[in-house]
Order: sequence, then C-alpha cells, then structure tokens
Amino acid sequence: MGYGHWNDSVYDAGKTYRSSRGIDDFGYTAQERAKPASQWRAHPALDPFGVALRECRDSAEHGQSLPIAVLFDVTGSMGRVPRVMQDKLGKLHGLLRSKGYAQDPQILFGAIGDADSDRVPLQVGQFESDNRMDEQLRNIFLEGNGGGQKSESYELAAYFMATHTATDAWDKRRKRGYLFLIGDELNKSGLAARHIREVIGDEVGRNIAVPSVYRELAQRWHVYYILPNQSSYFDDPEIAEHWRDLLGLRFLKLDDPAAVCELIALSIGVEEVGVDLAGGLADLRDLGSEAEAAAVGRALAGLRALPGGRD
Repeated sequence: MGYGHWNDSVYDAGKTYRSSRGIDDFGYTAQERAKPASQWRAHPALDPFGVALRECRDSAEHGQSLPIAVLFDVTGSMGRVPRVMQDKLGKLHGLLRSKGYAQDPQILFGAIGDADSDRVPLQVGQFESDNRMDEQLRNIFLEGNGGGQKSESYELAAYFMATHTATDAWDKRRKRGYLFLIGDELNKSGLAARHIREVIGDEVGRNIAVPSVYRELAQRWHVYYILPNQSSYFDDPEIAEHWRDLLGLRFLKLDDPAAVCELIALSIGVEEVGVDLAGGLADLRDLGSEAEAAAVGRALAGLRALPGGRD
C-alpha cells in the first residue's frame, strides 16, 4: 500500500475505454444491484470486517507519506451526490501534487451507510499513491438506502479510523492525517456495541458515547465534515449545529458538490503549507476551476478565523 505513482493518462484512458464499450464507471454497484438485496455485500477490498489495520507507510518512493481518508455517505438522502463524488475524487491526488499542498499523499476512500438498516453500512479501502485509488472508488457500492431518521453511522466510521489505522506520519513524526466525512445527517445517538461487533468484528461489550469517539479520533486526525448541496438536509440548522459542536470550524457547507475535490485539496493546503485562502483560490482558478473556486471560497470562509490557517 502506498507504492507507485498516480498517472492522469492512465485514469483518462480507463474512462475512455469503459465509455467506448458501454461499461459502467462504477461497475461494482451495477453488479450488486443485479442481485437480490439479501445478497448485497461490500467489495472484498473494502469490507471492514476482521480488518486489523489500514496502514499508511513511508517507502523509498514516498518518504513523507501523508494519510488522507475520504468517506462519503451513500444513503438515499444524498441523492445523486455519491455518484458525483465517485466521479470527481479520482483527481484529488493530482490536484494535491500539482500545487505542492502535499509531497507524498496516500489516499483511502470509503463509504458510510446505516448500520441499523443497510446491508453494507461501512466500506473502507486502502491508503494508495497510484491509480489503485480509482479502483477503490469504482468498487464502492452505492446502496442508496438509509434508515430515514436523519442519522447515519458516521460514528462507526469514526471508530474504525480511530482504532484500525496506523500511519508513519503519526508513528514517526507525530503528524496527524486528514479525514473528510461527507454527508448530510447526524451521527447516531451513540455508537452501539452490536454495530461494532457485526460490522467491524471487534468484541466490544458496551456502547460508546459519540463525543468520546471523535475525541479519540482527533488525536491522530484532522477531522472535517462536508455537507454538500443537492442532499436532503443541506439547509437544516440541526445538522449544522450538531457537527459544529463536534468539529468547530471544520464543519464545511459546500454549495456545489462538483467542487469536492478542490475543497479537500485546499483545506489540506491551508493546514499543511499555510497557504492563505486568496492564494489557494487563485491556484484553483489557474487550473481552470472558476466555478469550483467560487464554491470553495464560500465553504472555507470560516477558516480565516484560524490563526495562520491552522488550529
């Protein structure tokens, strides 16, 4: 994990090949949807059950590995947003490198559902530096269900990232990684021990309070929550209050979901290299992303309150 290099040409060629042959970019979802719902499963590469660790390690090629994890809600309330996320996030690695925001980014992708109602409530890939991260995205199952009660299992994903990851950035340099949760609902009222046992496989006997999960997570991760437009609860004040209480200024509202890649990259640039917001938005415009730059500027306006762009 973490070996090799991202190649835009390989990424573009793959998309062209699939398009020319009528192959769905996200074929694993199509494959699973052809089955009865009772048989839906996470792709083996993304199944969290029994996973000891997802590791982000230094290598001869990447001596300063920076762990970046992006997990997005794939329940029904998110509408078409998960498909937008899958389509856009493949470019994240190249964007981080092109503007020098991260020297050796290693990216993990995953998905979040509802452990009370979904067949596939959590999917977690590997940290990668090459085009295998695109394979992760294409193997994420867009289940599209959810429990309909304005909460999903973000706290279960947070628990996995807090307890089942290991990074050289932290172990060698005491440097936190970056975790972006993308969704539109609340955490569950508590992290149920039965969900941990059933979905991840840890023998946990007691429920865990949600704030304590995020406190543990924050020891090794900068944690962001992105609320994208075109989802069901974009303008719901309860959602904003809930996440601001947990994460403060790292709760971000994004009015254009197509700008998710740019928002993540610039958020990292602000914290990693201290790029100021105006300079970062100029970087995005240099890449031809005028509309995306405007959306990112609105989303990150609150970060001006962080001294030097950092906490």
